[in-house]
Amino acid sequence: MDFKDSLILELRFAAKRRKHAEQERHLAATELRQRVMDAHEAGVPITRIAREAGVSRQAIYEMLGIRVLSARTKRPLP
Repeated sequence: MDFKDSLILELRFAAKRRKHAEQERHLAATELRQRVMDAHEAGVPITRIAREAGVSRQAIYEMLGIRVLSARTKRPLP
């Protein structure tokens, strides 16, 4: 096996690892979203859910599909 063949094998290996990582990330995000919904339904405060999940409150609201209004303008936040 020459140098180019070795590089191709390494390239394929890296691509396979990246694909696996993308799949794992999708599964983890799906699981996190479900756990956030479960916690919210159980009455856990949004602030606590965010802190325990390691994400912002805004991210929690997005996972829950809740539109947050600006305190100043009373319009949905972007």
